[in-house]
Amino acid sequence: MKMPEGAVQPRRTDNTLVKALARAFRWKRMLESGEFATIAELAEREGIAPSYMTRVLRLTLLAPDIVEAILDGKQAPGATLAGLLKLREARWSRQHLILQSQDADTDAAC
Repeated sequence: MKMPEGAVQPRRTDNTLVKALARAFRWKRMLESGEFATIAELAEREGIAPSYMTRVLRLTLLAPDIVEAILDGKQAPGATLAGLLKLREARWSRQHLILQSQDADTDAAC
């Protein structure tokens, strides 16, 4: 269902996305500071698989405006944690195109 033309979309903060972003940037800071030498070492300390940590760390490569939209609860409808973890594109302009196509897929499913 689409909002009427000119209607304001209410904010809908996705706590799962916000938590994943917070973890990703925290882990990145811990690695960059030298507190942990490798992802494997940090993953062991956190009690998670290194492969999962690597996928979550990719969230730190999201375009700044996408991160801001998520934190403000204004993320695109197709911006889910599962979708963002699959996003392998580092170029910000391409990230926007991919998310827009995910939105179109979401709209088509409704």
